[in-house]
Formats: sequence, C-alpha cells, structure tokens
Amino acid sequence: MAAVSAPSVTNKTSPSKSKYRPEIDGLRAFAVVAVIINHFNKDLLPSGYLGVDIFFVISGYVITSSLASRESKNFLDFLTGFYERRIKRLVPALVVFVLITSILISLFNPDPGAALGLGWRSLFGLSNINLYRTSTDYFAQSTELNPFTHTWSLGVEEQFYLLFPFLIWFSGFGQQTAKGARNLFFWVGALTIASLISFIYLYQINQPAAYFLMPPRFWEMAAGCLIFIGFQKRAKIEQALEQFPPLLVVAAMVGVMFLPVSAAVPATISIVALSAVLIACLKSGTAAYDFFTLEKVVYVGLISYSLYLWHWSILSISRWTIGIHWWSVPIQIGVMLGLAMLSYAKIETPIRKSKQGITRKLAIVGGVGILASTALSIQYAKRYASKIALKSSNPVILSTWWHDKEGRYIEYCHVEGEFSKQVMNDCLRSGSLRNKPTVFLIGDSHARNYLIAVKNTFPRYSVNYLTMGYGCAFLPGSMIDDAIESKVKCSQYVEQVTKLIQKEAKSGDIVFIGQALRDGDHLLRAKAEYFAHVEKFAKSLNKKGVAIVLFDGTFPPGKNPELCTNELWRPFPDARNCEKTTQEAKQAYSRFDEMATGLSQRSRNVFYAPLRLGLCNDNVCGQYTSIGSPIWHDNGHITVKASGELAGYLSSKLRSNGFYDFLELTPVKSGAVQE
Repeated sequence: MAAVSAPSVTNKTSPSKSKYRPEIDGLRAFAVVAVIINHFNKDLLPSGYLGVDIFFVISGYVITSSLASRESKNFLDFLTGFYERRIKRLVPALVVFVLITSILISLFNPDPGAALGLGWRSLFGLSNINLYRTSTDYFAQSTELNPFTHTWSLGVEEQFYLLFPFLIWFSGFGQQTAKGARNLFFWVGALTIASLISFIYLYQINQPAAYFLMPPRFWEMAAGCLIFIGFQKRAKIEQALEQFPPLLVVAAMVGVMFLPVSAAVPATISIVALSAVLIACLKSGTAAYDFFTLEKVVYVGLISYSLYLWHWSILSISRWTIGIHWWSVPIQIGVMLGLAMLSYAKIETPIRKSKQGITRKLAIVGGVGILASTALSIQYAKRYASKIALKSSNPVILSTWWHDKEGRYIEYCHVEGEFSKQVMNDCLRSGSLRNKPTVFLIGDSHARNYLIAVKNTFPRYSVNYLTMGYGCAFLPGSMIDDAIESKVKCSQYVEQVTKLIQKEAKSGDIVFIGQALRDGDHLLRAKAEYFAHVEKFAKSLNKKGVAIVLFDGTFPPGKNPELCTNELWRPFPDARNCEKTTQEAKQAYSRFDEMATGLSQRSRNVFYAPLRLGLCNDNVCGQYTSIGSPIWHDNGHITVKASGELAGYLSSKLRSNGFYDFLELTPVKSGAVQE
C-alpha cells in the first residue's frame, strides 16, 4: 500500500510518449474502494480486504518499471535516489496522518497506549511486526478500534523496499546490462516460489506470521515485477496475456472478493494472479480500459494513498464515537474523501513536485529526522494521553486490577513478562508453610478474574495466586505455542508451579485452575490432551487430600465495555453487541463443560465450577450484575466488584458437586468484596 502514490509508468508500445498509464491509477481506485467497502461492513464484500493485495502487485510493477531506464552513476547514487523518492512520496502524508490520528484516539480511548505504540511504529514500517508479535487477529473486532491497524501493509512494502533495490542493482537490471532483466527475473522468480510456499504453509500453522510479515508476502509484490519483465522482454508472454479479455478478469476479481475469509489462501493467490494478468491485458480499446481511465476514477487512484491512510482512521474513531449506521455512511465517506483530497493537494503533490533546491542528502536526513522526532513526541505524549481523554461517566474503564488510573502496572502476582522462580516463590509460598489451609490459584489472566470470588468464598484460607499473561494457562507442553513461550516462558511456569504445589500442598488445600476459553472466534482448551494434563496433575495430589477446582472462562458479550456506555460523544451505543442471552452463554463452551464434567466424575478430587452464567440475570448476559455493578473492564476481564459478587454463585456450584463433602468443610457465606 505504501507505493500507491508513485507514478504509474511504462507504455511499451510508445516509448517516446508519456510513460504514465492512467489505467493503473484506475486499478488503484478499484482496490481502495474494495478495501473501504469491506471495512465498512465485512458482510457486503467478505474478501474486499484483498484490495491491499492488488496494491502489492501494482507496487511491484510500478517500482520495477520506474527503475527500468533510470540512469545512475553508481550503486550509492542509485540507492540514495531510490530512498529520496520514497521519502518524499510517503513520509509527509504519513506523519500528518499519524499525528492527527494520535490526538483523536487519545480523546476517545481512555487507554490509548497500544494504539499510540502502533502509530509511532508505523512511521518506520514496523507496525506489521508489532501486530505479529502480539499475535493479532486482523479480522477480530479489537483491531477495528485501533486506528493504525491498517498500516501493517505499509510496513510490508517498506520492508520490501529494503531488499528490492539490491536485487535490481546487483542483477544488472538497474545498470541496464544485457542480461540484467533475465537475471532479475530468475532471482525474483526463485524468491517468489519460496515466498509463496511459506505463505501457504504458515497460513495453516501461524496465521499472523503469514498475514503480517514481509517474507510470506514478498511473492505478491514480486508478481508485479515479474509481469513487467515478462511483458517487456518476452513477446510471447506479452501476446499470450493480451488475449485475456480484461472485463472478464475484472469480473473474476470481483467474484473472488465475495469468497469467505476462510478461503483466504486460494482467494489471495487468485487475486494476485488476476491482478498481474489485468495489468498486462488492460489496453486501449476495451471497455475495462475505458472505465479505469475515466477522469474521476483516475483521480480516486491518485489520492488512494491518502485515502487508504485516512479511511481506517475515520472508521475507527467512528466506532469509538457515533458508530457506523446507514445514515452515517455518507458523512463518513465525505470526511474520508475530504481529508484524502486535502492531503493529496496540500501535502503529497507540493512536496513531490517541489523544485526547491533541496539536496538528496538533506531530503533523506530531514525525512528520517522528522520521522524520529514525531515518534519521540508520541512516545513522550503517551505518558499524558490518559489525561486528555474525555471523561467517561463509567469510571470502571479508567482503571483495572492490573493498572491504576495513571497507567502504572500494579499487579505483582499476575505476570505479563517472563516467568521467574523468585516471583513464584513470593506469590505461591506465602502462608503455605503455616498451619492455615491454602488456596492456590493458577492459570492465565482469566483465572485472575475470579480471585476476589475465591477470597470471599474461603476467608479462612491463605489465598496464593500466580497467573500469567498472553494466554499462558496451566497447559501441557503440546498446547504451548512458540509465540506464548517466547513472551512468558510458559512451559517453565507450568513445570515449576506443578512441582511447587506437589511439594507444598497439604491435606485440605485447594488448587483453582482457570483459563480463557476463547480467542476471538476461536475456542480453546476443549481438547483431550488438556484434560489429560489436568487429570495427571490431580492424581498426583489425590493421596494428599488436595482438591482441584476447574473454572470455565468468562463469556463477554462481544463489544468492548467502553462502546456500550452512553456518552456525549457516543450518543448511539450499539446495544445489540453489548449483551448475549444465557442460552448463547451456555452453548459457547458446551464442549468444554462436557469434558470438564466427565473429568470431575471420574476423578474423586476434581470438581468443575462453571461461573460464566453467574454474571447473567433475567436471561441476559450484559454489562451489569444483578445489583447494578459494572461487569467488564474489557472484552474478557471482569471488575473486582463483579468477581466479589460471584462468591455466592461459586459456593453454590461447589456445594452441588460434592466439593464440601470431599474436604469436610462447611460453606461460608460470602462477605463484602475484598480488594
């Protein structure tokens, strides 16, 4: 997406005439419109996001064609000239976009740290790597609330630009040597095959890597390069491709965009192949050419870089404020177009066409300096971003159990970094060596959800807990993926916690195990290997008379709680996505319920306590408890008050499944919520 404002060049049949190909800008318009439709409403064009892949192909084609006949004194002259042009075309509009959007998101998002972090990284083409490292699901709802999510594609292209000039020059293509085009074709062709294979393979086992990283995306931009070389240097390829009716190719591309997201791999391959063919066969005298060269269509293509930048920002800010409704769409489209036109006319064009005597060195150093100063400004402003946020009428969203209102992390025994034995000993050994009975609470942050419920249910116990971030629950090694392991050393957490509890736990002690049961639309943990792991752990403690209580996970309604609050700037909260029925909550984890109940029936010291329905009332699982306390901090984590109010529900679940008989305990009535 980064090169969308580069000139569309090369007309083989008329080398003496203008190299500008207006139909390529028309194709850009087609691509950006498809993306915008998809981002407004995925149901209208499920695979409209593939417009970004069309941009990738165009970028490869345009960059190759622009370098085909450019003369350079030497490699340094070639390289600095290349990056000077990239900086002039991309940096000014991007910097203005990032600065303005950072201010806007800080007004409406009470915790804009993640968004601002992605924003400054986008300036250096690193946002795609950041999204990969956080294992982001691009199609999840949470991505829609970050106004910089779409900059991942700029990162992919900018990283491509780090490699491509070297291929161009050292193949001889950039030096116009006799075998330069052939060398480049074979070099890029070999890398294309490797990249395509990696994309297909990674999409099955590590979708974020396949989606966000440059190497699995290289083949898409390379396709544009290959089609240029083939079209320019091989008459047979040119003649074969020109036989395709372009209107039929366009129709096929539209058809691909109606495929479901589940068909992403074949859809991506198809759209890239069709885009390459269309670039080759789109010629004067065809209906498709006439359409793509219409003045207004070409203009949308010319402003497509700025339009791509601003469209997502407008949609994201809208989701934080007025929402997206049938009546708001014309307004939002108008704002997108207005900002894009302004950016193109007042920022992109003047700087790109400036004749002022700015040296190449000054352009490069100045561009990098502007990027660095902007990034540092955003980093500094992050400390104070929460202070400029418009004050919400719902104070629960301003602080959580893991950080205070100033954004400082305050939770020692919930670890978002790497596991350490020191923290484990501090958090799990406290009180366990004394005569007082002990509760151990382990798992991920969704186990931590229920801490206050456990404390209120067992006031005579020493309640010790150590929970982990990034989805690191009490998992068998086979279920710990590399992303989780690299962030928190999850396998060490499970191994060391197991050993400590097996050593320290005594008769009458209790181990609570909790975890998230979903990640976006993906259900987790309902697997035989998970329950075999818990069962093995329970057997090791059975002779000691230690009880194991397995929790389910929360079932959030689907929308972040901030967006369910009626505010002056959010007069139309979407209630449809702010609540679910109890039947939906029951069905959500029915398979996990079945397997957990089965384990409790065959293991005398294992008990299952599903709590998610305890947050529902009157057949509705929404935003507030039965006495009006806010439930959600975010789309999954509950408040201290909501957790405390679950104590009675937890006690009733334990009473009904024989837990108190096993430990020969008398249930204690839950008291006030403890902090």
